Formats: sequence, C-alpha cells, structure tokens
Amino acid sequence: MEATRRDLLRLGALAAASAAALPALAAGGGAPAAAATDLPQVEKAERPLNILILGGTGFTGPFQVRYALARGHKVTLFNRGKRPSPEWPGEVEQLHGDRETGDLSALRGRRWDVCIDNPTSLPSWVRDAGKVLRGNIGHYLFISTISVYADGSRPGIDEDAPLAQYRGRDAMAETRQTLLADMENLYGPLKALSEAEAWKQFGERTTIVRPGYIVGPRDETDRFTYWPLRVADGGEMLVPGDGQDPIQVIDGRDLGEWMIRLAENGTTGTFNAVGPGYPLTMDAMLHGCQAVTSTPLQLTHVDPEFLEAQGVELPIWVPRNRGPYAGYGQVSNARAVAAGLTFRPLANTVADLLAWYRSLPAERQAKPRAGIDRQREAELLRAWHARAG
Repeated sequence: MEATRRDLLRLGALAAASAAALPALAAGGGAPAAAATDLPQVEKAERPLNILILGGTGFTGPFQVRYALARGHKVTLFNRGKRPSPEWPGEVEQLHGDRETGDLSALRGRRWDVCIDNPTSLPSWVRDAGKVLRGNIGHYLFISTISVYADGSRPGIDEDAPLAQYRGRDAMAETRQTLLADMENLYGPLKALSEAEAWKQFGERTTIVRPGYIVGPRDETDRFTYWPLRVADGGEMLVPGDGQDPIQVIDGRDLGEWMIRLAENGTTGTFNAVGPGYPLTMDAMLHGCQAVTSTPLQLTHVDPEFLEAQGVELPIWVPRNRGPYAGYGQVSNARAVAAGLTFRPLANTVADLLAWYRSLPAERQAKPRAGIDRQREAELLRAWHARAG
C-alpha cells in the first residue's frame, strides 16, 4: 500500500519541527544526544550573529547549533529542558520555558538578530512568540512542511500553490492534544495558519522553509532508515512499484546548515526544502544504498495493488501516477536551490546514517519504527511469486 495519509502528514518536518507533539519522538528512543565535540570545518561568517533557536535538541536543531558555532555565531536555545543537554562543541546559552502553557518569560527583555522556530505546529505558538519577540529580533525563520499544500497529487508543486484550509472552529484554540487527536485533518492546515501568523507577527523579516522527508543521522522515525538497513541485509528484497517512482529526501544536516546561511544572508520568502538536486527514483535510491553497503542484492518489484490487498505499508515511497499524493516525490526545489540550498552525496547520508543507527542501544536497533520485518517480507515475496507464476 502506498504511504498512508498519516505518514504523509508526518513528512520530515514532523520529525524535525514537531517533536514536541509526538511522544515517540520526544522520548528519543535511547539515541545519543548529539554532537561530537568537534565543529564542522567551515569558514567563519563575515558577520557574527546572535541567534535564538526555539527547540534545538530534536532532529535538525543540533545540526543548526553546531554549524552556527562553527561559523562564529552566538547561540541561545529556548526549550522545556526535557531532554538531556548535549555536549555542545562551544558555548551555548540555555533558556527554559513552555510554549504549551505560554510561558515565554525567559525571552522577555532580550534581543537577538535571528530567531529559528523549529518545533511549532500551532498558530497560537507563533502568536505568543510574536508578543514577546516582535521588535526584539531582526529575522524570523519558521520550519513548516510541504503538507501545507492543498493538492499533493500533481508533480512540480511550487511555493505559490494553494494551501490546505482549516475547517475547525478556532485555530488559535487548538492545542498539542487536539492536534494529536486529528493529525490527518489538522496538521497541514495548522502549519499553513502558523505560516500566516508568522507573516502577521514578523512581516517582511520572515522566512518560511517547507521540508519533505528529513533523513540522516538522528532520524528517530526510521522511515528512510528502513531502506539502507534492508539493503545492508542483502538477498531478495521486496520493492514497491516498478522502481521508477520518484523519491525526495533531504539530509537533516543540509537543512539545518542551509537555514543558518539563510539567516546570515538575511534571505526572506518561502522555500520548498526538498532534495536531492537531481531526479531520484526508488531503484536509484536503493542502488545508492547498495554502493555503500556492497551487499549482494536482488530487487523484486511488486505491484502496488498487491501490497494494498495485503495491507502492507512501506515508508517514503509514493506511487507517481495514483492517489492524492502522487506529486510528493516531485516537489519543486528550484527556488531553494537558487537561494543556496545544497545537498551532500546520498552515499554520505547513507553511510553516516548506518553508523549512527548501529551506535544505538541493541534494544533500540531490535525494534525499527517503520517498514516490515524480514519474516513478513519473505511471506509477501512467496505470495507474490506464487501469484505471478
């Protein structure tokens, strides 16, 4: 079966930007906190910035922090302090509060050049941030999601496409609990209204970044991770569709580091942060994983209708010619690339992801959070071959 609506609404942005709304992600699964003590080897920025990051300890936040420090910026984090504080490779100020209860008192009376808002999925959170920060920051960057688009069925969705409409009674009254209770209907529309509130609060000093699937080290969803792990096991592998369905993923490091560069350049506007920088198909992605693992592999392509009849859901993959999300593997990233978004090689992402995953506790590795287990895959392959024969 193609990715479910719930899975699509949890595209990469949810892993990075809405961890506070998902208990499974907030728990961290025993993953190491982040941050080796070394900094990325990059040049210093021409002008050091004073950067406030709302969140900062989830998926992409630590990459933002490390890159910002490497570029010579001063970093302040604001979060609930519910996660272990990483060993940052430099001085990082930590402020605590709770946006769910409206406690932003630690931010009052302070000024920053830039605010990066990672965890927000509710327009009320943006409104409350505006009450405290408006006039005290020079630039506001908001992580949104491609789930804001009203129509995901067509290829080439760009930033000017119509957005999902909120059908509830009062968007400002929505909470983390009401969002979790109706993710399918609320996530995209509330993100769209959060974007609108950002423009209202911060005006032309606003940047909206819309990722799709965010992948790489620190990805606790295991959606993309399922595929390189499966490739590494080798043998006959079930592949949904004909192998030509398009795939779009972005390494969390590429996303986080680009956002720091957007802040440095004062770049405003709205951008689809999807990758890579070239068309990528399902088979090409799997062969890219195989180039890292060097594992003998036989790909067996299975019709979507068969998988749907079997009640099987496989992550990341979306058929290109059917369903309301057929365009989700072909979203336009032209505007983001023109604004400096770059992509590291897929092989680097896969190698680093596998190394990170294999560093997790054994009990965590034994319980992947996406995909199917090998026994179920073998059963499906036997059924498919019997049907095809």
